[in-house]
Amino acid sequence: MLDSNFYTPYQKVLINPILKLKILKKFHPNIITLLSCLFGIFSFFLIIHNHKYLAVSALLLSGYFDTLDGSLARLVARKSNLGSVLDIFSDRIVEVFIFIALFLVDPQNRALFTIIMLASSYLCVTSFLVVGIFSQNDSKKSFHYSSGIIERTEAFIFFIAMILFDKFFNILSMSFSILVFLTAFIRVFEFMKNFSVSKIKQ
Repeated sequence: MLDSNFYTPYQKVLINPILKLKILKKFHPNIITLLSCLFGIFSFFLIIHNHKYLAVSALLLSGYFDTLDGSLARLVARKSNLGSVLDIFSDRIVEVFIFIALFLVDPQNRALFTIIMLASSYLCVTSFLVVGIFSQNDSKKSFHYSSGIIERTEAFIFFIAMILFDKFFNILSMSFSILVFLTAFIRVFEFMKNFSVSKIKQ
């Protein structure tokens, strides 16, 4: 939701000024994707060692580089299917590491909640990809981007809250899971509705 609604101001304020740096154009966008992945993995180690604020900082850098790589690719005309695949795969790597880190903070009490979060994310990513494959792409991205209640920005907000506020982990994780499940099912429902309408028009 936030990704879709605040993309333009975010791009204007935080991405475009960086894109003007000449040195940035010397980097391949896939290197930026790799940095995003590495900062996300680094956050894993910081979380399990209880360096909360450093973990949040690393996670924010991971998210920032994740938004920068695509913009750089479009700027230097290096947009590719390989870059899209690496970007999506890198995002999932980071998320998996964060889930595992949150679990390892308190395995005995967090196991079920983490499994539910993983299950909801599994369904949500599946809905995102299959709807993207079978929908017409009218966006700047390499495939159709279907928005939802929970997108990557909202996920990061929940991750940060779960890192910083241990006592509320159960409530935060269940809220996250419910919203992610809703995102997945609403996305599929909307696709089915649009599919039925297109069939009637034919």
